[in-house]
Amino acid sequence: MTELQLYTKIIELPEGIRKEVSDFIDFLLARESKKKKAKRPVFGCAAGQIRLSDDFDHPLDDFKEYMK
Repeated sequence: MTELQLYTKIIELPEGIRKEVSDFIDFLLARESKKKKAKRPVFGCAAGQIRLSDDFDHPLDDFKEYMK
């Protein structure tokens, strides 16, 4: 569909429906701009922010009876 065909169809619509079409176009443009703004985090950007204790891999005392 060409821009001229689209414009012709919009002009033929009643005023109330033209307002709805305009609102819908604004919605689509806002949604598209949100997609462009959403950036994925860069690998390694949280480096050094998470720390594990030295005994993290050691067995827990609570599970000793299950490990026998």
